[in-house]
Amino acid sequence: MTDPSPDLCLAATPLVDSDHPAVQAFARQHASGGNDRERAVALYYAVRDRFRYDPYRIDLGPDGMRGSSVLALGYGWCVPKAALLAAACRASGIPARLGYADVRNHLSTEKMRATMGTDVFIWHGYTDIWIDGGWRKATPAFNVELCERFGLHPLEFDGQSDSIYHPFDRSGNKHMEYVAQRGAFLEMPLQQIVDDFRQVYPGWLASGRSQSALTSGDFLADVERETQR
Repeated sequence: MTDPSPDLCLAATPLVDSDHPAVQAFARQHASGGNDRERAVALYYAVRDRFRYDPYRIDLGPDGMRGSSVLALGYGWCVPKAALLAAACRASGIPARLGYADVRNHLSTEKMRATMGTDVFIWHGYTDIWIDGGWRKATPAFNVELCERFGLHPLEFDGQSDSIYHPFDRSGNKHMEYVAQRGAFLEMPLQQIVDDFRQVYPGWLASGRSQSALTSGDFLADVERETQR
């Protein structure tokens, strides 16, 4: 469902699996605070920084995309990390839904650009959280260590303003451009994402499989080599 209302954004779904025992335990541990805003902010930072961002090891199958997969693996990319944040919010009684946009990512590596054929990332994922009567965008993708290592501004979230990517890095270089918005969803539109990825990035997914062709690479090492040039 596109653009669901807050009252619909509390129940578990197969991929926003707020009923998973590990998600519920994570929410109990990290949703600290005296109100929904404080609890949502605490969950945001827990998801952002406890799980490293890795766009090389992508599995577009359901087991690789649901929110609880990030807890099991210890890492994730923007789409499942956003699903984890949404699931943890729902498990804490805070309405949350999934938002998507197409972005031009200037942090992408030469290997990613060659494999994908573009620096535009379709279906970039973030979380929409209902706080104090309004939706707040929260983007928990880049962990703070990644930002510090590569000169990016970490995305902060106060529960009052949207937390979306900065257009420039700390040196003034282009970082992220929002190309198009795809809306907000109650559940991850996984089949649409897979179909679009196969069409737009025919070289990125291993033939006939759901896993990225870059799984054997080292994202951090590749980015570091490029930033040192």
